[in-house]
Amino acid sequence: MDRHHLYLISDSTGETVQSIGRACTVQFEQVEVVEHLWPMVRSPRALEIVIEELEEEPGLVLYTLLDRTLAETLEEYCKRRGLTCVSVIEPFIEVMATYFGAKSRDMPGRQHELDDEYFQRIDAMNYVMQHDDGQQTGNLEEADVVLVGVSRTSKTPTSIYLANRGIKAANVPIVPDQPLPDILFALNRPLVVGLTEDPRRLVDLRRSRMRQSLGDTETAYTDIAAVRKEVADARRLFGRYGWPVIDVTRRSIEETAAAILRLVRDRERRHEEGADADLLQLGGRPDAAPLLDGTGGAPARIESGKP
Repeated sequence: MDRHHLYLISDSTGETVQSIGRACTVQFEQVEVVEHLWPMVRSPRALEIVIEELEEEPGLVLYTLLDRTLAETLEEYCKRRGLTCVSVIEPFIEVMATYFGAKSRDMPGRQHELDDEYFQRIDAMNYVMQHDDGQQTGNLEEADVVLVGVSRTSKTPTSIYLANRGIKAANVPIVPDQPLPDILFALNRPLVVGLTEDPRRLVDLRRSRMRQSLGDTETAYTDIAAVRKEVADARRLFGRYGWPVIDVTRRSIEETAAAILRLVRDRERRHEEGADADLLQLGGRPDAAPLLDGTGGAPARIESGKP
């Protein structure tokens, strides 16, 4: 079966472009389509992150970006790389503008009601962009999930995907010879998840990234022995603190995010069961129930490198 990557890029929740993409792909039973959903792309930095993944896994691009500067940047990149890039909403807006004799307002997300869920997604996306790649670690306690891993383990795209599910996700990189922030080891509320990947796959991804900026220069960043040590050191760190581990080697972003969401739900369920048990032990007096510390114990480890 043929396998192709489909990028669904939106300046809102992504529901429109995803619905259109899926309505079309179901017509091709002989093709395996790997979806890459990128919602809330409203800044040059957000688009830059999308383009980085496109560079690593090229594919067909469908988008709903009403900001012309962002749309033109995406189109110009795709043209240089020889990728097909299609706006799925602009042709209809142009037809309606002609028919109505009126100019559109070009405001992202106007098709969605401004309900609580929508604002939760927006809030989560803002949090992700402010806490990407180890930024603003001082308030990591506000996160729902904190992803930790060496470079190129899909921390940023996974965080963005989680934000589209209303999850506030921060990510912290593990960099050789650089200490991790102390607050990471004292978190109570967030679920900390370690991401790992096969060293050979990491070397391929890193070399691709390096070629974009420095050509074919070889450094410790792409040396297989050094990368193996990075991965092994990270795994020891995850084990030391009881953080669940997800191997992203053979997982799409969506599959990684789904595994994290399962961990979040399992953790919440354990908290609820623990609270119920504490209440029963205390004779059912709600005012006597102790406050949960938010750690919930060490979640079960996930090894997902198998097909």
